[in-house]
Amino acid sequence: MEKKNLTINLKIWQQSDSESKGKHESFAVKDINPDMSFLEMLDVLNEDLIKNDQIPLEFDNDCREGICGMCGVIINGTAHGPKSGTTTCEVRMREFKDGSTIVIEPWRAKAFPVLKDLVVDRGAMDRIMSKGGYITVRTGGAPEAKSILVPKENADEAMDMAACIGCGACIAACPNASAALFVGAKVSQFALLPQGQPEANRRVERMVGQMDEEQFGACSNHGECEAVCPKEISITSIARMRREYWKAIAS
Repeated sequence: MEKKNLTINLKIWQQSDSESKGKHESFAVKDINPDMSFLEMLDVLNEDLIKNDQIPLEFDNDCREGICGMCGVIINGTAHGPKSGTTTCEVRMREFKDGSTIVIEPWRAKAFPVLKDLVVDRGAMDRIMSKGGYITVRTGGAPEAKSILVPKENADEAMDMAACIGCGACIAACPNASAALFVGAKVSQFALLPQGQPEANRRVERMVGQMDEEQFGACSNHGECEAVCPKEISITSIARMRREYWKAIAS
């Protein structure tokens, strides 16, 4: 059976820059294939705007394969939209009914100033990573993989934590705009492995310190971060970050 193309009504946040006052603007896009991605639908909108000599909408995107973490908007009040475990670029228009209204907004957080329309400055996350989200210890030549024994459960969990793509959905969804899930994942991916131990104390102290300096909110265990994370990072990472932090300041 042939799928019926959709007509979608949009209410989109538009803001010319960080200093300007933004507001919702209404648009309608027609003849949308249900198999289109959400970003392809926005492409159609922009093509229509350009044809009518209007300024196109600004939104972040890159790989459009759920890998890079560049995309991300609030869709009807939910970060990345209605489908769990996906990024905005992976949401398909078949998730919405013909004639429905979709409200689209940028990530909302004090640490994420709006640059234009749906684009926000997520540089705060990069600055946190620069404080220790890596390993610098000199190991010489690469050892044989089997020479450093790592329990399989630790290796598996470290890989799960390393899956974080830094999109910022956890922060946008949190009522406190906390970056605890993001920082917890980045601390955990090294805390679980022997290669991350030499710098463990310095890493967690500096990353948590930078998180606070960027004025992200405190975690109060709402769990919204885990619910919207496209890589389904567990909030156990937050507990591990806290343990690592208290170990570091007590040592």
